[in-house]
Amino acid sequence: MPKITYVDHAGTVRTVEGDVGSTVMEAAIRNNVPGIDAECGGACACATCHVYVNDAWADIVGPAEAMEQDMLDFASDVRTTSRLCCQIRITPELDGLSVTTPARQG
Repeated sequence: MPKITYVDHAGTVRTVEGDVGSTVMEAAIRNNVPGIDAECGGACACATCHVYVNDAWADIVGPAEAMEQDMLDFASDVRTTSRLCCQIRITPELDGLSVTTPARQG
């Protein structure tokens, strides 16, 4: 199973395993990673699973689609590597992915 590392805004690091085919948000929720609220349950209808993709992974993860970009308008402190982790599907190539959660969601 691919490993995903979540770094919170204070620098605390948590690495969890995620199932191929699930999302980075689902892996966070299953493993009680703080900072991922996921109020809409992964429907891309809010911005409460906002993360910053580590620069080294940005090209591999790819850019946000139009609907996700619209939802990111509701996120705080959006950056060039901002993504909603409900929209990042876990693949074997994402083993080692690192994302950082913002100080606050939505």
